[in-house]
Amino acid sequence: MMKEYEFILKYALTDQNADSSQYLDALFEAGCDDAMIGTGKTGFIALEFVREAASADEAVLSAIADVKKAIPDAELIEVSPDLVTPTEIASVLGCSRQNIQKIIANPKKRFPNPIHQSSAGGIWHLEPVLRWFMEDGVSINQNLLEIAEISMTANLIHQSQKVNPRIQSKFRDII
Repeated sequence: MMKEYEFILKYALTDQNADSSQYLDALFEAGCDDAMIGTGKTGFIALEFVREAASADEAVLSAIADVKKAIPDAELIEVSPDLVTPTEIASVLGCSRQNIQKIIANPKKRFPNPIHQSSAGGIWHLEPVLRWFMEDGVSINQNLLEIAEISMTANLIHQSQKVNPRIQSKFRDII
């Protein structure tokens, strides 16, 4: 059974001065006809997909493969939805930012830890946040949960490829 998945792939182009609109025809011909393509920033391109597939991983992996066919040297920067602020969490759940901030601040709620915390607020991976809300009884769209899990995994794998293996091995047993 095919499902519909919504996600965004963000790429950096090898030529930072390239006009990303030059790739539109190639992307369409490579199978990205189910994406809205953003070309607003020179040297970058973003594709917002609504792709039908049997699973979230199939949807994302096939979209990445299609982009690679059209722009082989483009570097994947991010798969989203993944990293979110309280405002973005509120938007996904259809509630106010203030409501999310109250939930986050409530010590009895044990909200998931952010991956980054600053005086301006925090950043979370969306997938554990959605699972937390599900455990708290909130109805969550399963396609969104699947795509958030794939996005987080793809981004973590992509980022881990940039880590020095010698240093990584020292931390692996400690963390």
